[in-house]
This record gives sequence, C-alpha cells and structure tokens, in this order.
Amino acid sequence: MAQPILSLRGISKSFPGVKALSDVSLDLYPGQVTALVGENGAGKSTIVKILTGIYQPDEGAMTIDGSDVAFPNAYAASDAGVTAIHQETVLFDELSVAENIFIGHAPRGRFGLIDKRRMNSSAASLLDRVGAQIDPSVRLRDLGIANKHLVAISRALSVDARIVIMDEPTAALSYKEINELYELVEKLKADGKAILFISHKFDEIFRIADRFTVFRDGQMAGSGAISDVTEDALVTMMVGRTVDHIFPKREVELGGEILTVSGYSHPTEFEDIGFSLRKGEILGFYGLVGAGRSEIMQALFGMTKPSSGTVRIDGEVAVIRNPAEAIDCGIVYVPEDRGKQGAVHGLPIYQNVTLPSLAKTSRNGFLRLAEEFKLAREYTERLDLRAAALDQDIGNLSGGNQQKVVIAKWLATEPRVIILDEPTKGIDIGSKAAVHEFMGELAAGGLAVIMVSSELPEILGMSDRAIVMREGRMAGEYTRDEMTPELLVRAAAGLSERTA
Repeated sequence: MAQPILSLRGISKSFPGVKALSDVSLDLYPGQVTALVGENGAGKSTIVKILTGIYQPDEGAMTIDGSDVAFPNAYAASDAGVTAIHQETVLFDELSVAENIFIGHAPRGRFGLIDKRRMNSSAASLLDRVGAQIDPSVRLRDLGIANKHLVAISRALSVDARIVIMDEPTAALSYKEINELYELVEKLKADGKAILFISHKFDEIFRIADRFTVFRDGQMAGSGAISDVTEDALVTMMVGRTVDHIFPKREVELGGEILTVSGYSHPTEFEDIGFSLRKGEILGFYGLVGAGRSEIMQALFGMTKPSSGTVRIDGEVAVIRNPAEAIDCGIVYVPEDRGKQGAVHGLPIYQNVTLPSLAKTSRNGFLRLAEEFKLAREYTERLDLRAAALDQDIGNLSGGNQQKVVIAKWLATEPRVIILDEPTKGIDIGSKAAVHEFMGELAAGGLAVIMVSSELPEILGMSDRAIVMREGRMAGEYTRDEMTPELLVRAAAGLSERTA
C-alpha cells in the first residue's frame, strides 16, 4: 500500500475551557479520498484549521512525505501544497473569476505588474480542466453558487496543491452539480491528489470515499477502509456516548395544544412543514447544516415571509408579518447568532433585557430607570447571570452569560412559546447545564419550548418529541421513547429505515 502524503499523530488542541482535540491521528493518501465524519462539535473544523495553518496544535506531530512539518500560518500550509474548499466559498464578488483564482500569486510581467492576458489564459485552462464553462473575465458576483465552487476548486489547482480539503462541498449544489463534482473528485484522484472530504451525507461518503476517519468529542472513534465498514457502524462510532447530568430533563405533565403549524412553506428554504406544540412541551428540531430548521423558526417569528401555510395559537389563526406581531401572539425567538441578532453590543445588560418590554418600563413616553433595573434584575437572577453589575456592557460578558441575557430579554415579555435556536452553541459546560436546567423550569412552568439543536445529546436529553429535518422537509417525527441516536442520524442523513 502507498505511503500517506500527510500524517498527523497525537494532535491535541485546547481553548479556554474546551479541549477541542485530544490525541487524534489522520492519514491522507495519494489518489484516495478520506472521509472525515463526526457530529457538529466533534473537532472536524479544528483539524481543518490546523491543516491549513490557521491554528497550531498544542501537542503532536505532522509529516509530509515522512518529513516533519509545521504550519505557523496559512501561507506555510499553502506553500506545502495544502488547500481547502469550504462550504461557504471565500471569494471576492467584485473581482473577476481570473483574479479570484490567482489572488496572491498572479503571473507577473515586466516591472512586476500583473500580466492579465497570461492570467486569463491560465484561468481558462484551469476552468476547462474542472469542466467549467466560465469566462475568466466576468465578475464573480454574476455567477451562481455552483460555478463559484468551481472557481474555488480552480483556485486550489492553481497553486498545484497536493492535499485538497473539501468541507461540505455539496451543501448548496443541485443533484446535477453534485454529480459533476463527483466527476471532478475522480479527476483529482487520478492526478494523485490526497483528498480530505468532510460530509454529513452518507450516500456521498460511500460513493466517493476510499477511507474514513471518525471523530467524536474531539477524539478518534475509528478509521479504516470504507469497504470494511457499514452505515450502521459509522453511525455508532459517531454517536457512541451517553446522555448525562448535563441534560437534567424534568418530567412535566403536558397541557393542551398552544401552537399548530400546517402546510408551512417558503419558496427556497422549506416545504410543507406541519407540527403542533403543547403547553409544557420541549419540541426538538434536529438536522444537518442547511436542513431548513432555523429558516422555519425565523418565519414563525416574522423575520421572513412564508409562501403558504397556517399558524394557529389556541386554535385561532395568527397573522405574523413581523417580529412585533409574533411577540403579540406570544412567540419569541432566541437566535443562533446571539452576537449579531440577539444582543446589542454597546448597550448595558439592563437595556438589552428591557428592549422588547419598554411598555412595561415607561410611563407617558418616558423610560423609568428604576423599573428597567427591576425588570432586568428579576429575569437575570432567575438565570443566575454572572456579571459585575447590570449597567455592564453586554459585550464584556462571556458567551454563556450573553446567552442568558438574550433569554432573559425574551422571558421578560412573558411569552407562551419560546424558540431556542442552538441555545448552547459556543458556551462552556457549566453554562450549558444552567441553560438546560432553566429550560426544564420553563417547561415545568407551562411555557412551550421549541429547541433547534445540532447536538444529538441535547436533542435526546431535553426533548419530549423531536422532528428531524432534511433538505427543507420533515424527514421524521419521534417521541422521547422512540428516539435513538442512530434513528435520528439516519433520518437526517437520508438513510432508509433499518429493516427487521
């Protein structure tokens, strides 16, 4: 068997309060595709950043062709022949296709000036090599997503990369475009490239991968030839962990239906969504990146407009055209991106909390400072906020405490339905446990909770029911007794049900 082009041994990487990788290994072979598989948060992104010089490992060794190497920055990784094609292509809309392909290493002529004729000619050759019928002189902004991916791949080839990392490359492609990408991968293999292919889609993995490596919780969970493993075995490697005290699920007697959604569709994001939500229930929404979960919640909160469907509160049709009307209906939304959508940096904690509740803290059009502090104190204390004072800038808080402020802000409106989109993303274990504990308290108090999460243990540990999304449609709905890690992963990946 051929020797690996690149090998990682004993790689570990820590961040404050988080061990992202612990003693992992990875081999990439010439002319072969190695699939890197794992849940969100398993450490895949961290290893990619180490391979591309964005992060440096705390421990471990990296070799290329048997010689030790180190990548202190992205330039060093590129010079060593490593390039990455990401799900969200890092390109420049205002530059031409050729300029995007050769940015940073454009051919130059006399006096060091860029030779545009040679650059366009070389770009045309690279584009032809990947089967792209694209004029190298057009602006990138005039291309569709699929062609932008081909430009990104052409850029990777322009530096004669030996190691190509593809991070969820098919997430935004059509069926035809995906098949064209597969053909391109075969060409790269034929050229002797070593390819690291990161995907949640099992059909892709078993179609094009030669080898696999599974990460789980920042550790190695398995590796080998793809021909020696089954779908079920991969799923078990990915999710082989238990739900522990981080998920203090309370047993709550559920009440009547509060929210009913039927025939809910959006022109581009989701189709024919229907579900109900009962008082005291925690309904989990699980799925892979791009499955349409957040888009449904944003429509329910009036941030986007669905093309069809009905929303009922207590059986009565609810008209929700904007967030203000959603709040009036008793629906609030804690977004995934708390930095951009949830918190207002530059404002103190108390003003962030009271922002949607100004009617409660004002009289005759004038804000009453004492009432603002009173309201903010009530809800931040319920969430055990750790802050020096309520007039502290929210931007100076930790991620977990910022999340508590955002949740407190919406609880202060006294909602009936609270949507929590990735409620524990990017926060430490202690804060996760506090958010989960409070989520249970909300449900016990009669609030209806929708929890969108990419973390299987969170879905399994906190949900009374779970809806699995795949490519904008509901792929399955399961009760707490029915849910298993394997079942949810298979539904999210589009795998058929296990036969008896």
